[in-house]
Amino acid sequence: MPLLKAQSVLLALTMIVGLMLPATQSRADTAVLAGGCFWCVESDFEQIKGVSEVVSGFTGGKTKNPTYKQVSAGGTGHYEAVEITYDPATVSYAQLLHLFLRSIDPTDPGGQFCDRGDSYRTAIFVSNNAEKSIAEKAIADAQGELGRKVVTKILPTSKFTKADAYHQNYYKQTGIVITRRGPKSKKEAYKFYRQACGRDAKVRSLWGSDAPFVGH
Repeated sequence: MPLLKAQSVLLALTMIVGLMLPATQSRADTAVLAGGCFWCVESDFEQIKGVSEVVSGFTGGKTKNPTYKQVSAGGTGHYEAVEITYDPATVSYAQLLHLFLRSIDPTDPGGQFCDRGDSYRTAIFVSNNAEKSIAEKAIADAQGELGRKVVTKILPTSKFTKADAYHQNYYKQTGIVITRRGPKSKKEAYKFYRQACGRDAKVRSLWGSDAPFVGH
């Protein structure tokens, strides 16, 4: 086969193979964090550039496929948590943990704000030694900044169970619910809950200007 013809055939084959292969995508990592009410953690982290998805759910327990009612009642061992999918080229795991610890009260061992009980405790779930080291440094830095003991746990990753659709993106939903102040959209109810629960006020008192999500 003449050289020019062979080169043309090779170029054509290369183009065909290129069309058949999927487009290159940015690598995506996940972080699983428990920070009290998963509605609030979800709404906070969906603001972050580089975060493509935040899913509310449960992790850290032993009951298979737990429901919200089971977890809220206690005894399953689960935490309310979120699974954050992010692009590490845009936002790092260390940056996410820095923001996370300053969006919660990491000194509270019994829950978060008005939500009490084991399912509302705070934790960072790690999947390898590198994540564990980053989490340990993040907690040490937060503890040094606060001058108080941080009780947020570092735990090994376990099965994450997605909560039902009712709980996903609750802060955006327009469906009507009945509150103590009458019928409200879920979006309005979420804002009322967040304020009444004292989340932002407590975070502001702890972290001051370092609180990244206060007022959202």
